[in-house]
Amino acid sequence: MDLITGFKKKAQANPRVIVYPEGENGTILSAASSILKEGIAKPVLVGKKAEIEKAAGEKAVDISAVTLIEPEKSEKLEKYARLYCEDKDNISLPIAKRLVKKPLFFASMMVSCGDADGMVGGIAHATANVLQVCGLAIGYEQGISAPSSFFIMLVPDDTGYREIIFADCAVNINPSAEQLAGIAIASGENARNLLGVEPRIAMLSFSTKGSASHELIDKVTLATAIAKEKAPHLKIDGELQADAALVPKVAAKKVKDSDVAGRANVLVFPDLNSGNIAYKLVQYLAGSKALGPILQGFQKPVNDLSRGASVEDVVGVTAITVVSAQGRKTTQ
Repeated sequence: MDLITGFKKKAQANPRVIVYPEGENGTILSAASSILKEGIAKPVLVGKKAEIEKAAGEKAVDISAVTLIEPEKSEKLEKYARLYCEDKDNISLPIAKRLVKKPLFFASMMVSCGDADGMVGGIAHATANVLQVCGLAIGYEQGISAPSSFFIMLVPDDTGYREIIFADCAVNINPSAEQLAGIAIASGENARNLLGVEPRIAMLSFSTKGSASHELIDKVTLATAIAKEKAPHLKIDGELQADAALVPKVAAKKVKDSDVAGRANVLVFPDLNSGNIAYKLVQYLAGSKALGPILQGFQKPVNDLSRGASVEDVVGVTAITVVSAQGRKTTQ
């Protein structure tokens, strides 16, 4: 059973309400119909109802059982606008209403207020817009100052494949030590929640335990210390070179008394250069599969789609979003 099939089965066991802010998009419409039929989630499409129904008719997609919400006509608009501007001194209620009428904002407020368990968007919005709106409307998890992402890499080995999380390979260009610590913690929790494994988190660098000296290494060692202090329940070690993190024989020579070295299943890269290059090299030279990027760091599950996402992509991302939400409070 492949990983996406596994996520689908987990989602079907306890489907959650997932909102899509691009309800008029043909791919989203087809995906929502499939998602409902497969019992993966309870989809909610946000947009102008007439346009959604027109697009569904043109695509010959049955959305009769899918919930449609038009922000401008929603009874929740006033509530969402008031809540949005509540802790923002520079936002008046009229401005908040104008913002919340936009589907991306409205969908984010649905998640923030617990009227949806997660959001999947981005097929018609830039990633930067999705991140910005969700940061404003949903906010970040405690102790995390910026969103990030990870890939689940399926690396071939003697048993079939090995699952390793690579973070952050798509969002943060040059994270600070504090942000890097947040990436490590969020990635470890996702390894536990999504993959069901005990996370062993390696903070990667070109040095192992002081084998070299540089300010770039200092950032990683500081991030490691911050992450350990914030999340003492997680196994985190660094700074480690990639071979010391992954290969037991190398770890035995370079590192003493580590729960992570030689057995890491979460790799945290010091910047986007290294992370993005690494996952693509592993994907194309090692014959690995890369599932992602999957967003993390928000208070509630949010995931971004590429502009060219297929129906299957949307269904898969939805299943992941549902599994992410299953450990949280159920939406009524």
